[in-house]
Amino acid sequence: MAGGMAGQGISAKRAELAAGKVGWRGLASSKKTFGIALFASLGGLVYGYNQGMFAQILTMTSFINATQGYAAEPSTAQGMLTAILELGAWLGTLINGYLADAVGRRVTVVIAVFVFCIGVIVQACTKNPDFVYAGRFVTGLGVGNLSMIVPLYNAELAPPEIRGSLVAVQQLAITFGIMVSFWIGYGTNFIGGTGEGQSIASWEIPVCIQILPALVLAAGMMLFMPQSPRHLMNQGREEECLHTLARLRDTSADDMLVRIEFLEIKALRMFEEETARKKYPQYQDGSRKSRFMIQVHDYMSLITDPSLFKRTTVACLVMVFQQWNGVNAINYYAPQIFKDLHLGGNTTSLLATGVVGIFEFVFTIPAVIWVDNIGRKKILIAGGIGMAVCHFIVAGIIGSYQHSFEEHKAAGWVAVVFVWIFIINFAYAWGPVAWIVVSEVFPLSMRAKGVSIGGSSNWLNNFAVGLSTSPFISASNYGTFIFFGCVTTIGVLWVWFFVPETKGRTLEEMDELFGSEGMAADDEARKRGIEREIGLLALLGEEPEQLDEKLAEKPEHADDVSDQAVKA
Repeated sequence: MAGGMAGQGISAKRAELAAGKVGWRGLASSKKTFGIALFASLGGLVYGYNQGMFAQILTMTSFINATQGYAAEPSTAQGMLTAILELGAWLGTLINGYLADAVGRRVTVVIAVFVFCIGVIVQACTKNPDFVYAGRFVTGLGVGNLSMIVPLYNAELAPPEIRGSLVAVQQLAITFGIMVSFWIGYGTNFIGGTGEGQSIASWEIPVCIQILPALVLAAGMMLFMPQSPRHLMNQGREEECLHTLARLRDTSADDMLVRIEFLEIKALRMFEEETARKKYPQYQDGSRKSRFMIQVHDYMSLITDPSLFKRTTVACLVMVFQQWNGVNAINYYAPQIFKDLHLGGNTTSLLATGVVGIFEFVFTIPAVIWVDNIGRKKILIAGGIGMAVCHFIVAGIIGSYQHSFEEHKAAGWVAVVFVWIFIINFAYAWGPVAWIVVSEVFPLSMRAKGVSIGGSSNWLNNFAVGLSTSPFISASNYGTFIFFGCVTTIGVLWVWFFVPETKGRTLEEMDELFGSEGMAADDEARKRGIEREIGLLALLGEEPEQLDEKLAEKPEHADDVSDQAVKA
């Protein structure tokens, strides 16, 4: 009970101090943090661009010739050529769980960009399918790193009131990248004509241009971007953590919200260190082997610890349903899906795909603005219902007219419109909110590892979708939409019954949502004792007599309890 009461006091105090600082008002009042998150989300732009770009060049005559006609039609080979990037991204995400803690969030971004650029260069030198396989796999390693580290970085920089909005910026950047890639592909498709005379530049330009934003991201992260306050605390750099928080909030180190946030981070870190000493007394010599064994046991605890297992289940399953609702089947194969509707040739199909990109970008913006007002569950449920309905309608249209779309072009365009509506529902809901949920449910010491597991679920399922969709479309295009519609419906029911609402909670308060009532009584007492020791309870007014004592001890810093907390 004591720990829970402390958490309620923290929430109440923050709600009082941060009144009105949610949604767009919160973004406006946190201009510096918002700007940093926007820049970091160049990683999302790179990721999204790469996703959309390959769908465009896959149907280009010059690319088909460069790969010697390999996988020109929907098939398992075409699916593997598309999905190999996701396999690399899955591995890259898992590696990042260690890298993010070992070298820090900023350096991890730079490593990811370096690997990504190597993969792009290999693809640009394509002479046969092997170049594409190797290049996309290596590119995937970098993309997987970026897909995990950017939402983690943004979540750790954000104040709780706008954390969801800042993490949603990542998805906005992804959709912007997809949109840009669609239209660049549409434009370069005309270089040298659309037939056999098409220039090699028609696909090499879309492939190579993605290196530019990646390099800008790497340079900016090393030269201008701050380190994550939570990573600084993990490294024992408390003074730097406090002042970084103050700079991010564009205020002084004695601001009440800054002090509360700093002390929360410190309290949880101290609690986790004491818990680790109790759990792993045999690994406290500070050696590399001991640190490695603690990492191994921590990963295992994501499954063996009941509270962590619940978080891991939520993080993994939300990504399962995000991928198997069919969005990337459309992102990867939209030109082919639209081509089968006989809209008027490959150029028209690319044009219709370009509109998909516009809708995906534009309708992610509401999530950035309102996700912290409405909440996660409501948005996921509403978007899932809309997506499922669209799937079933498109399946019905294709099933009715699949052999006569040339005579029923209006029916084909109605199917296209419902694909667009599907994208709208995904854009404001499952696209950004799934990543928000993954990035905020894990405790401090397990966050990088937990997000890496959730991200790996995204990529492993993304790989399966990319591999299976092409032969699935070839076998039964309307059956594909029925299948995705059924999976999306199951996803809605799962969210309704099993996913807790995390809106407005601090990263440090998630324990209460995921079974902290089962935590041993001595752990609760230890956490409360730490909060008392560093002055957090006194700062919140829960123990005013202790606060009076602290102020009497150091009157020249009467309004800066956090100064004593740093020295505790």
